[in-house]
Amino acid sequence: MSQLPPYRTSLRLTQKQRELIDDLCRSDGGKVTMNTWIAKAVEEKIQRDTQPGQDQAIRSARPGRRFYEFFAGGGMARAGLGPNWDCLFANDISPMKSRVYRDNWNGGLDLLVQDVNTVTSEQLPEQADLVWASFPCQDLSLAGAYKGIGRALDAQQTRSGTFWPFWGLMQNLMDEGRAPTVIVLENVYGVLTSNQGQDFAAIGSVLAEAGYRFGAMVIDACYFVPQSRPRVFIVAVRTQVDIAPSLMSPGPVEPWHPARMVSAYAGLCPAAQKLWVWWALPMPWTPVNTFTAIIEENPQGVTWDSVEKTQQLLDMMSPTNLAKVRAVQKSGQRKVGGLYKRTRLDEQGHKVQRAEVRFDDLAGCLRTPAGGSSRQSILLVEGDTIRSRLLSPREAARLMGLDDSYQLPSNYNDAYHVAGDGVAVPVVRHLAHCLFEPILA
Repeated sequence: MSQLPPYRTSLRLTQKQRELIDDLCRSDGGKVTMNTWIAKAVEEKIQRDTQPGQDQAIRSARPGRRFYEFFAGGGMARAGLGPNWDCLFANDISPMKSRVYRDNWNGGLDLLVQDVNTVTSEQLPEQADLVWASFPCQDLSLAGAYKGIGRALDAQQTRSGTFWPFWGLMQNLMDEGRAPTVIVLENVYGVLTSNQGQDFAAIGSVLAEAGYRFGAMVIDACYFVPQSRPRVFIVAVRTQVDIAPSLMSPGPVEPWHPARMVSAYAGLCPAAQKLWVWWALPMPWTPVNTFTAIIEENPQGVTWDSVEKTQQLLDMMSPTNLAKVRAVQKSGQRKVGGLYKRTRLDEQGHKVQRAEVRFDDLAGCLRTPAGGSSRQSILLVEGDTIRSRLLSPREAARLMGLDDSYQLPSNYNDAYHVAGDGVAVPVVRHLAHCLFEPILA
């Protein structure tokens, strides 16, 4: 059968519609034309309208496994929860990340690409058993000068302050009788200390006021994947829900509750402390791959550096870092080290750029590629042979625990951004297996 030619039609848009679509196209760096965006939107609408019956049947067959994913990025929390969980709704503001989400999750039928400030509870379908929110971390780290999450009614909202419109949605769901059983918040280590602990205390207060028992854990992805990536996971459960004693501990548990976590708990108000839970999370039982094992010999998206460029990196090293390289050479092992460029002070107090490497079989923490120093390189040492290059997109995805079938953007920075801005998939799976699923059961 011959293929029908494309049907051409004229489409009238209001000025407001045109401006909104144009903003979405431009917010993605102008990579999507308006015609392409409209065609994609029509296709997604067709898919939504032709598949709801099947989706509903699947969801009805799996009670107790429904979730919303806010600040979804490429859907790594969804990947970690696994196929026995059904996504009712996902949200992100980034058109680029949303394209990746659609490429990997059934066309993104449940995805709403919209600023969380403008999302309403009417757009959230049914009732979720779990809500996941990896709200922006920029203002909870040095990169954002630790400005923090601010307050709900601040005239000027920080990026991390998008926690508050998210929380407003949760409050609306509670008012409507659709409160989720479990709420999970994920962010960087700085959430414990930003604004002298006041941000963490504010989060604890609103959880307690809403009727949630909650506790937090610092989980380093290095227990699951060869990447040093400590993150804070706050797990909150409705007070009406019985929690098995085996899931709780009478006090802090190593390594999930370090000294800063204990200090953050001490800074909570009495009402929040009363509802605090020391989660008794078991250690993972699956062996962790080595950094060297996930490296590609013939990577896609990057090339090996010239001999001259590799030598430049070695010349940028301090004696301490150069000694690490020489020690690996002397061992005769094939070893891969993660390398970052850092600005340091020399002996005279002048700022100089240094190349710093680690050979502990762990990559450094992946970040978004805001600049050259944020992109991690690798140094492969085999005896006298030393090679260097940027970490490849697929290697970055593997460091996040993503399967090689996960579809990445073709653009290097986009692929690195999706990986560096996500949550480690095996960490989510471990939490789901050891906490979420037993609680919901």
